[in-house]
Amino acid sequence: MDFSKMSYKELANYVNEIPEELLDNILSILQEDSRKNVQQLVKRLNKKKQDSLAEIDRVKGLYNFDKSFGNYRFVAGVDEVGRGPLAGPIVAAAVILDLDYISDEDLILGIKDSKQLASQKRNELAEIIKKKAVSYSISNIDSNDIDNKGIAFCNNESFKLALNGMNKIPDLVLSDGYPVKGINIKNEYVIKGDSKSASIACASILAKVYRDNLMLDYHNEFPNYGFDKNVGYGTKDHIDAINTYGVCKIHRMSFLKNIYKGI
Repeated sequence: MDFSKMSYKELANYVNEIPEELLDNILSILQEDSRKNVQQLVKRLNKKKQDSLAEIDRVKGLYNFDKSFGNYRFVAGVDEVGRGPLAGPIVAAAVILDLDYISDEDLILGIKDSKQLASQKRNELAEIIKKKAVSYSISNIDSNDIDNKGIAFCNNESFKLALNGMNKIPDLVLSDGYPVKGINIKNEYVIKGDSKSASIACASILAKVYRDNLMLDYHNEFPNYGFDKNVGYGTKDHIDAINTYGVCKIHRMSFLKNIYKGI
């Protein structure tokens, strides 16, 4: 194909649609094109390629972190979302990945601490994780149990429920921030694990997406509290709403003693 006879718009559309493995050959040809806008396109494509290679290296590092603990067949990462809100459940997820991936295409690119991802990207990654994971499980414990048993107990219990819900028994559990009490599986806890471990990062994303969607459902049921925006956390608008409208069934009364005037 003679690229010199294509307009810039045609060329840009063509390049955007070709498989990535063919891009190097085409870039070498386009570098000879004297048009300034084509040279700008070449620069953008080269940067995109370098960014892609850097992302592959970054994610490989997360996978290698999980492999660094030893020769385990199934390594489960577990993380929770919702320890601190005034309303809603605490949600945990456990994920086992294929750490012995064959090619870069098997990696789940883009994974990181769920709080660093935009909502749409989290949702996209959650679907990819579910498809590529060897096993995954999501658990939640509601506000009534949190009030009755305490958040620390429920935090640990949510980890256990997520781990017990998988269809594979892990040989090693990597947990974010805290050791998991009461399991008969080797456990390593990792401070800021969702930024170091591939499986913990994936668990973080699944838990966050699940809980955010649940809070959207609660927003439709209890629209006064802005759960679609604050997802139960103690923002000023949320606290003002509590003191204006009272509490609803998903509020954690044990968290509201210094906030809600009705207690």
